[in-house]
Amino acid sequence: MNDDLLILKLVRVVNFTARPFEQRVGKPLQLSLNEWRVMAMVGAQPGCTASQVAEHSGMDKMAVSRALAGLQRAKRLRRHEDPTDQRRSRLYLSAAGREVYAVALARAQEREAEMLAAMTAQERGQLGSLLDKLLTSVLHPDANS
Repeated sequence: MNDDLLILKLVRVVNFTARPFEQRVGKPLQLSLNEWRVMAMVGAQPGCTASQVAEHSGMDKMAVSRALAGLQRAKRLRRHEDPTDQRRSRLYLSAAGREVYAVALARAQEREAEMLAAMTAQERGQLGSLLDKLLTSVLHPDANS
């Protein structure tokens, strides 16, 4: 196995980060990983659209659509018609959704603290900056030319 490829390291980090989700968050809160990803976006940016969730998260539109449907069935999400474009709706967490979001966010923060415990504050800051730079590069590849 080629452990030198950074892309493979990133995939492994994502996989090992997501793996404990089911036990800590998914089962207790009856929430899928994709529902959590969407909920995190809507919780951080109330009033966003499904297209914005897909664009910002990197999830495919069908996965976003299924997650939104699941959140609506569980009464954790509300859609409001966009006053400027009636073909589009704005997304908001319901009161029940905000409660679940708060619990899931706290558990995600705990997991992050565990994962980053071996790093100094400076290293955590560097990692955050490098990840931001990598995201910019992935989202805007032409800007690097």
